[in-house]
Formats: sequence, C-alpha cells, structure tokens
Amino acid sequence: MTFSPGGLATGIGSLPFTDPGQALLLIKENMPEIPHWPQLPRRGKVEGFVYQFLQPLVHFNLLVMEEERAVFDDENPSWPERLADFYTAYLAVEEGDFAALEYFALPRQAAAGFYAFLEEMATDTGGALYLKGHLAGPLTIAFQLKNRRGRLAYYEEQLRDLVVKTLAAHACWQARALAALNRTPIIFVDEPAVSVYGQSSYITVTREMIKSDLNTIFQFIHRAGGLAGVHSCDAIDWSILCECDLDIINLDAYNFGSSLKIYARELRGFLENGGVIAWGIVPTSEKAFEEDDASLLELWQTLVRELAGRGIPLELLHRQSLITPACGTGLLEPELAGHIYRLTRRVSERVRRGVF
Repeated sequence: MTFSPGGLATGIGSLPFTDPGQALLLIKENMPEIPHWPQLPRRGKVEGFVYQFLQPLVHFNLLVMEEERAVFDDENPSWPERLADFYTAYLAVEEGDFAALEYFALPRQAAAGFYAFLEEMATDTGGALYLKGHLAGPLTIAFQLKNRRGRLAYYEEQLRDLVVKTLAAHACWQARALAALNRTPIIFVDEPAVSVYGQSSYITVTREMIKSDLNTIFQFIHRAGGLAGVHSCDAIDWSILCECDLDIINLDAYNFGSSLKIYARELRGFLENGGVIAWGIVPTSEKAFEEDDASLLELWQTLVRELAGRGIPLELLHRQSLITPACGTGLLEPELAGHIYRLTRRVSERVRRGVF
C-alpha cells in the first residue's frame, strides 16, 4: 500500500478528558485528515491496558485480577484447559473466523473514546483520509505482568506468546472496525519498552525476539487492510524497527530526534521501501508553551537536514513524513493538551507547504 503523507498530522492516543465529545472535537479540528480515537485515562483504571486490550485473557481465566493487579494464574489445575480454550479462539481468528474475532474486541465500558469515535465517523468522516487506532505493545505489557511465582511474563515463553497473540488478534479487530468506515486504518503499537534492548539488565532480550513479536502483530494489521506503526518515546536502536514489516516509525523527535542520525543508512532503505517517519516534534510537556510553529518547524528542518547530510534525499524525507505530538497527552492539563494539538496542526500545515 502506497502511503506518502507529506507532512499530514495525527495524534498518539490519550487525551485528558472524561467526555469523549470534548476529545473528538479537539482531534477533528486539528487532525482532520488522520483523526484518531481518544484513550481517556481520566475516566479511571478501566481505560488501562488490562481492561482495554487483555480482556480475552481475563475471559478465559488465564489472567486474574487480584487486589488491583493482574496475575497469570498458571499454577491453577485448570490452566491447560483454559489454554486450550484460548488457542481454539485464536486459531479460529487465524483461519478467518470473524465471529471468533469478537473475543478480542475492545469492551465498551473500557473504551468510551473508541466507540464514540466510531459513531462520530459513521455519521460524518469529514475530510478524513485515514483513521488511526492504537494499542499497547507486547514488551511494554509483558514487562508489567507476572505469574504466580513472580516471574515477569516476558521471560516466560508461554505467557509472552499469550500476550503477543492477544494483541495481534485485537489489532486485527480494531483495524477491521475502522476499515468498516471506508477509510484505511492506521494502527500504532505503543512500545516504549523497545528501549530495554542493549541494556545490561535485559541481556536476554534479543532483537529477534522483539522483531518476531512485533511482526506477528503487524501481520494481523496488514491482513485487515491497515498500515502498521510503532510509537516509541526514547532513543532506541531504530534499526530494529527498520528491519520489521512496518509502515511507520513514530518517535519523540523533540527530545530524541538526533538519535536517528547513526541509523541513516537503515532509515533510507526503510523510506525507499515506502516507510514513513512520524515526527513527534511537538513536546508533550510545559515546554510546549515555550514553542511556536516557527521554532518547531526550524527544529524539524534541522533534523531533516542532518539526515539529508547522511545520504537521505530531502524530497524523500518530506514525502514520507507525518507530524505528531511527542507522546500522548492523557496525563496533562486540558489547556496544555489543546495547545499541543493546535501546535501540531500548525507545524503540519507548514511542513506540507514543503518549506526547507
């Protein structure tokens, strides 16, 4: 699928509202071509990743809630039967059984922003060219969940497989739900935990493990007709993502844009193969009040020229760029979030004019 956004704008996911209508208004005003559904963490813990993305594991009693935390119940005598039930549902999805895919849907009570977004877009897509969704990534989730022995799920092969397959099937469901609105879906996997690769405390985490887990999810997004992206808000080894079956790399370019430079060769190949860099050029902190569209455009131009100086054509960089906030805004004050979204729109408008 050819995707050359040329500086269009979109958001990451979360916004600091409890009313989905407020969030949707801000999104549609500032990101009309690629609106996203809003995650609303201020509505409470139900908007967290366990409730939104891992309900199939809860449904099959593989993941249980105990005193505000989720635990893999892998020492329960019924664990083998529960595993069999889960994998039966997952394999049905793999074989194209869309009824089984409903096991992996977002629960209505845990994703008010998603269902409000669907209803809004079904009534009026406005100028939307694409519709963006998102989900938490497998490393990020599996480093927060443990089993009965206190082992992190990521280091237990079976538990990691459950997390990956749950997220893959969910990503397929989400992409299909958005595609039903007759727009190409874009699904970002929010995966800041890629940054653990190469750290001495995580020497058993290999690039092949990371790539395999992510590619499983990307495969399901592509099967549903969507574009797959990864959002990571740190200075990571970007070559890992360049080697994945991935369409969009999204980074906190405001703080970590220079980290791309040493991967210019890999990035050039990624872009030449149709990949896109989503530049999180608008800071998601109080620093946003110190910036304007001119200063942020200048920063973006500096980063682009640095990559051009390392062999990536300017025209290619411009054509294969998105503009986004650096991260989600769900924990910020509404006034600041609104300012960030308006800045994102204005920077995008200037980038789209092709000014270098």
